[in-house]
Amino acid sequence: MLTIAALYHFTRFDDPAALRGPLLDLCLAQGVTGTLLLAREGVNGTIAGPRDGIDAVIAHLRALPGCEGLEWKEATADTPPFGRMKVKLKAEIVTMGQPDVDPTARVGHYVAPEDWNALISDPDVAVIDTRNDYEVAIGTFRGAVDPATHSFREFPQWWEENRERFAGKRIAMFCTGGIRCEKSTNFLLGQGINQVYHLKGGILKYLEEVPQEDSLWDGECYVFDGRVSVGHGLVQGAYDSCHACRRPLSPEDKLRPEYERGASCHHCLAEYSDDDRERFRERQKQMDLAEARGARHLGG
Repeated sequence: MLTIAALYHFTRFDDPAALRGPLLDLCLAQGVTGTLLLAREGVNGTIAGPRDGIDAVIAHLRALPGCEGLEWKEATADTPPFGRMKVKLKAEIVTMGQPDVDPTARVGHYVAPEDWNALISDPDVAVIDTRNDYEVAIGTFRGAVDPATHSFREFPQWWEENRERFAGKRIAMFCTGGIRCEKSTNFLLGQGINQVYHLKGGILKYLEEVPQEDSLWDGECYVFDGRVSVGHGLVQGAYDSCHACRRPLSPEDKLRPEYERGASCHHCLAEYSDDDRERFRERQKQMDLAEARGARHLGG
């Protein structure tokens, strides 16, 4: 049984590049896979591995400057959700493209999962899903507004174009693990919106702690690893992933004529050329051959 840890922490790193090598070496030594992002604003990522390995990496991260308060969310998996370990240097640990946004300065009011239902059931509260359109498509909170953004970078423009819709409302926002709300609530505070709230620990914490019979969540939650989606109790969901465009696919989606394993789905059939799909087919062939040998292809 493997442990999966999803984490992020905003802090100030003077030299993220100096942190990369020791962190990557530790992960490799401990048999930990996944992706961690380092930037001047902090660390973000999801990793998987044996219990002792995850504990060692978390301890290392919490010993970094300003990271003693780092929190993480755990789940388990029977098969590795990642093929390798990557530690990347980035300009931002979650890309919003707003240089004045600083979650270390201030963020919205945190709302614990057990208090979230009462908040979003208030008619004077507007609930906004800050995730991407393909994430929202497979699950969201009842009554939540879907900005239909393709990436988080689009959120500030969407807000500017729609802010009048929310005049006089308190704003409650949520995302998968909480990181996007750290930035989006800071952004709204900078826009003069003072009554801003966000779900502490994100959807994952809500699905972990709130009983299904009391839940206001409909559908499944997209996750950025091999599980693709999870439901209540963080149990792996029914969705698979298109290996061409990486969008989530339901079992019904895979019965559509546009679906070809590893090469296309109804979302992306028109987005790629025949040459692209031939490359995707070859990649899928190599993945299948690796699996037959008992190995894992790095493109998987």
